[in-house]
Amino acid sequence: MKIRLPVLIMAMIAAQVICALVFFVDVMRDVAALGGPDWSMLPEALASLALFFGIAFEGVFLVHLLRRKASLERSVGLASSALQGVIESHFDEWKLTASERDVASLMVKGLSISEIAGVRGSAEGTVKAHLNAIYRKANARNRAEVLSHIMDAMIDKPLLTPEPEAQIDSRSLAT
Repeated sequence: MKIRLPVLIMAMIAAQVICALVFFVDVMRDVAALGGPDWSMLPEALASLALFFGIAFEGVFLVHLLRRKASLERSVGLASSALQGVIESHFDEWKLTASERDVASLMVKGLSISEIAGVRGSAEGTVKAHLNAIYRKANARNRAEVLSHIMDAMIDKPLLTPEPEAQIDSRSLAT
């Protein structure tokens, strides 16, 4: 069973909360037993207070990290979709058949001819024939030139367009 890191961190924070409460209750019992605060309890009280502040910081930081992770995952998803769109537009432009698209997709992922043949359940000669057709249609001599065409399109056109900044309405400034 795999335990996810945020769950483990939350469990550790919960353990720290319990420890902080034990220290705090101990300080309060000592204060009650002595009939009031004593300077000898100050280090223990400060340690309890520091532990509570540390827990609060960890909680805020964990929430920040989880939000950042979610944002990055969304960005990667958008970039992946955009990349797939660029690749598919090239396949459309080159008028690849379904089999050629399949082989080209596996080629773009970096698979060798034998790996592509294994994945597709076809002979290496068939894969080579598809690759030659892809190279011809893409006006390329080899795999590197096909990938270069795709990369050039990505460099010329950014995958992600920045979100437009909020427009300031001149009427809202007058009020």
